[in-house]
Amino acid sequence: MKRVVFAFIALVSTTAIAAAADLARRAPYYPAPAPVYAPVFNWTGFYIGINGGGGFGSSNWDSTGSRNVSGGLIGGTVGYNYQYGQVVAGIEGDVDWSGINGTTNNSCPLGCKTSNTWLATVRGRLGYAADRFMPYLTGGAAFGNIQASTPGFAQTSSDNSGWTLGAGLEAALASNWTAKVEYLYVDLGSFNCGLNCGGFATDNVSFHTNLLRAGVNYKY
Repeated sequence: MKRVVFAFIALVSTTAIAAAADLARRAPYYPAPAPVYAPVFNWTGFYIGINGGGGFGSSNWDSTGSRNVSGGLIGGTVGYNYQYGQVVAGIEGDVDWSGINGTTNNSCPLGCKTSNTWLATVRGRLGYAADRFMPYLTGGAAFGNIQASTPGFAQTSSDNSGWTLGAGLEAALASNWTAKVEYLYVDLGSFNCGLNCGGFATDNVSFHTNLLRAGVNYKY
């Protein structure tokens, strides 16, 4: 009987010592991973890109009245932004091939046509940087070619200057790439096509359009 008691006491003692050893052993410590923060995008820098979209508007001839014009355009962009706080100021220029045109048969049975073959703008931009998004206002000078043609008469054209005003939204993508959508109203004024338009010597041709464009830029 004594042997049984001594064996039981020895077993209990061994178990207690083992439990105490386990309690004394500290659990492994794994530090929490450091939080990952995406860097705030800085809009300062030069950039180049491409743009494309479409335009719709109207052209008026003194002799045949107004006609709707529409078509696509595509071209290149270059610019510079400077960010101060959340304000972004910049200048941007672009040159596009344009297929915007329109024809009327009003007082012109064979069709009197106005075409815009190229279009360029030089604009200031003023934006508000909400990290990787920047809404902006823009405006400046516009330049482009206006062609007037009437079947049976010589085609005439003029490289005109005018003005443009609009707004847009640009977003920063991966790395240095940004993408934008914008609206521009463009007025290229008018020119006198004279008797080449088939009307009067004082026949004036005007052109204005609304542009909806998208673009992708690479910032240096």
